Amino acid sequence: MTTSLPVFRFLLPALGAALLLIGAPAPSRAQSIVVMVNGDPITDFDIEQRTKLDQLTTQKTPSRQEVINELIDDRVKLKEGKKFGVDPGVADVNSSYEGMAQRMRISSEQLTKSLESKGVRPETLKTRMKAEMVWTSLVRGRYKERLLVGDKDVADKVKAEGGDKLQIEGTEYKMQPIVLIVPRGSSPAFLETRQKEAETYRSRVASCEEANSLFRSTPNATIRDTVTKTTAELPEALRKVLDELPIGHLTAPEVTKAGIEMVVLCSRKPTLIDTPKKREIKEKMFSEKYEKTQKAYLAEIRKAAMIEYRTP
Repeated sequence: MTTSLPVFRFLLPALGAALLLIGAPAPSRAQSIVVMVNGDPITDFDIEQRTKLDQLTTQKTPSRQEVINELIDDRVKLKEGKKFGVDPGVADVNSSYEGMAQRMRISSEQLTKSLESKGVRPETLKTRMKAEMVWTSLVRGRYKERLLVGDKDVADKVKAEGGDKLQIEGTEYKMQPIVLIVPRGSSPAFLETRQKEAETYRSRVASCEEANSLFRSTPNATIRDTVTKTTAELPEALRKVLDELPIGHLTAPEVTKAGIEMVVLCSRKPTLIDTPKKREIKEKMFSEKYEKTQKAYLAEIRKAAMIEYRTP
């Protein structure tokens, strides 16, 4: 079984619920080699671990062969990635792992403990995540032109499905994120001090130019590159804040993992944006192209791989 786009953002709710509700015994440490993939072994323990992970994320019990196929796919994806220099480091994988934990509203340490309590090693999930990171990068990078969805094709599809509009009026926002760094483990008093500093900065900044001048010279602070977003790309709560915020001013300070974050609004202007129907159809057409492309690519590299099943 293979997947196209990164699967964990879709499986996240199921994984979170399963970690709370499903119990499992401690894993056995059987290391009998079942399959060799380009010289890389897949053991009984690997199969056991992936089976448990799949049960958590899908709430279904896959067959042994389905799990073996998943593991073979991951091995060939990772090897193909190295061939083209796509090899995320430990820091990249850990960052993705931490991001998953944050979306589940828990810490990475809590995620690790939850997995281990169900008999799943965190490395099992991280290996799966790494394979998908590599694969997404490979498919999007190598087949970029093949994955393009033409505007005319989208327009024709919208009309065929009864849509009468392709664009509607919206708003374009240009912003620059700002972070006042708060080191991990800082005391509540230090955090409170930084929050007061943030409020002071808010009262001083009245333009993006002032924000750049101020925060590029302020110790333990950073201002990031300009980000442009439209109405369709922002949650309603943030749109409301930005619509009411004077141009050049800062949003209210927010405590995040990085520290105290704010956004300076550089500009806000009317624009035309795609209708929800057009976005839906465009995303569907892209997903169909991606799925077809990645399946053909995976079949190609699997065919070229050395896959040797070991007899019991």
